[in-house]
Amino acid sequence: MGTAVAPGSYMVNIKPCISSSRKMSVSSMVNISTEKKEASWTRLASFSNISSRQPFLHRITSKPVKFEKLVTRAMSEASDNTPLSGLPIDLRGKRAFIAGVADDNGYGWAIAKSLAAAGAEILVGTWVPALNIFESSLRRGKFDESRVLPDGSLMEITKVYPMDAVYDSPEDVPEDVKMNKRYAGSSNWTVQEVVESVKKDFGSIDILVHSLANGPEVIKPLLETSRYGYLAALSASSYSYVSLLKHFLPIMNQGGASISLTYIASERIIPGYGGGMSSAKAALESDTRVMAFEAGRKHKVRVNTISAGPLRSRAAKAIGFIDMMIDYSLANAPLQKELSAEEVGNAAAFLASPLSSAITGAVVYVDNGLNAMGVGVDSPIFTNLDIPKDD
Repeated sequence: MGTAVAPGSYMVNIKPCISSSRKMSVSSMVNISTEKKEASWTRLASFSNISSRQPFLHRITSKPVKFEKLVTRAMSEASDNTPLSGLPIDLRGKRAFIAGVADDNGYGWAIAKSLAAAGAEILVGTWVPALNIFESSLRRGKFDESRVLPDGSLMEITKVYPMDAVYDSPEDVPEDVKMNKRYAGSSNWTVQEVVESVKKDFGSIDILVHSLANGPEVIKPLLETSRYGYLAALSASSYSYVSLLKHFLPIMNQGGASISLTYIASERIIPGYGGGMSSAKAALESDTRVMAFEAGRKHKVRVNTISAGPLRSRAAKAIGFIDMMIDYSLANAPLQKELSAEEVGNAAAFLASPLSSAITGAVVYVDNGLNAMGVGVDSPIFTNLDIPKDD
């Protein structure tokens, strides 16, 4: 939900990032058992009042499903003096602040890695209650495997800031939060204070990434969501982006870019994604368009959002049905493969780079094309239809 600043001038130093352009193609064969798929479908069907799909399930799972994972990694050359060929994503000399990194398996981490691989300097904001564990894991090398960049070097995080993006300034923080032991030992973690700290430490940034979302009542249907839960979801998941961009814009260099993460529930019904979170994502997308106009006219900064498909991150698992959504995507998306966090990270690197210099106010879908589907083709209704599938 939030993001954080390390107390005082605390620095987290990790091995330097050195990167070089290349592509990697990985092809793997995965057998998805009928039993596992049927179990997931049964849970989704009962949750969504969808009828059984056994006849069609047998049809699409009678053979092993081949997943092709072709990922073009965002990278720059190792030397600033080396000429770059083609259309590389080159972010050398750029500084990025990624708000919402608290572990090594979410989209925020993947975006940080892709930006680092393209040459950007990385600053992160971590939710205050998660700060100690995150920094400890970094120091003890628990994330080293996840920090490996395409050229074999490790991603460097120049500094970690404690942050709680629900609060704009110290005056907004309630006394019970100030006295909470989870916030003890941390200071300067409101949005205003974090931006002031970044300005003091580095002067400016070029890239701002919003990877924050939280809804305390997310497992409740909308009609059972309280006013508090609804407004809390909007505060943490959408207004936090408005606040971050508002405060960071004065120290963002012209030509910079800002990116957030949204979800298809903003425009389609996703049963189980409740508590006002669908409303928060819809607000985030609307705000993206408005802020693109205002930030573009006043600061020449681009603002876009990525609508990412389902990922088995720790945050997503809290919703309780992420496995079903991944299975649903595998069965129904135009590209029958599991989405990787790296693919979202690379899309973010592109949107942050000069290659996307005319793209702003856009919702960019990185979900294997699931957003384009009007129906779920794994429905038994389509059993007799000749539907293309991955052999």
